[in-house]
Amino acid sequence: MILVTGATGFIGRALIRQLSTIGYPLRALIRPSPRTPRLPKGVPVEVAVVSLADTRGLRAAMRDVETIFHFASAENQGARGDLQTADIQGTQNLVEAATDAGVDRLVYLSHLGAARASGYPAFKAKGIAEESIRNGKVPYTIIRTSLVYGPEDHFTNNLSNLIRSSIGIFPVPSGKRTVVQPVWVEDLVTCLLWAIQNDETINKVYEIGGNEFFTLQQIIEIIMDVTRRRRYLLPLSPITLRATTVFLEGVLPRFPISSLFLDYFAVNRTTAVDSMPRYFGLMPARFSYRLDYLIKKRWYQRLWSSITERVSALRIR
Repeated sequence: MILVTGATGFIGRALIRQLSTIGYPLRALIRPSPRTPRLPKGVPVEVAVVSLADTRGLRAAMRDVETIFHFASAENQGARGDLQTADIQGTQNLVEAATDAGVDRLVYLSHLGAARASGYPAFKAKGIAEESIRNGKVPYTIIRTSLVYGPEDHFTNNLSNLIRSSIGIFPVPSGKRTVVQPVWVEDLVTCLLWAIQNDETINKVYEIGGNEFFTLQQIIEIIMDVTRRRRYLLPLSPITLRATTVFLEGVLPRFPISSLFLDYFAVNRTTAVDSMPRYFGLMPARFSYRLDYLIKKRWYQRLWSSITERVSALRIR
């Protein structure tokens, strides 16, 4: 049995689809919420509705579990998220429950740049969580990655939506040009699957990234090219941009960019460009080649796609 925390998130959903295809028995750890969990449709998966703060519930959720993929985090909640509770204490509770249950492997998804001494909250929380895992008694594999992108991400989709809703201009940070190595989500999932199939990855930490370096401005320019929406890029100092983001995040509850997002571009988040081929034998996808999901179809195109899908389903029956 494989347990996945953060299973309703962007990466968790992609992993569950792949694990189901291979035939692994799955259990998704879902935090209590009045909303219906966004699990992939048509995928057989058990559901354990348990908070990471519920130590007794976590022990019950570990029944028959051999491997844990730990993705749960409060990062995407922005200012409303509690990194201390979800990422730090939640990981400690998970490690203790996994130890008691005799789990064989815990695979943790972390960030390039994660460190207890980091001045950025998300990286600091990941660094402390990593320490809890390394100091625990459960065999582990930690994969640190740069920004991950794909059809349901909070990265390229949010930037695309902001560009689409902006009028004429779009702010970008001026000054220091930090870079990241975006990773295609399916490439990351392949690495995660390979990791649990290879005993050599036990008690190892891997750093992976794409095969290209980009600044935030270059990423925005690529997204504008793909979506065919041009904007004048207005350079703002990082301090001004952060202050503006914090203000809008507080005023607009659903504002798609958070101060934590800006942290991702505050320092270089890179590793060797051959890291993925060297560790996992996989050549990373090119960033600009995988962004077709950002192209919004017109209403009649969506209608035609819906009709053809229903016709195909009827033929199969």
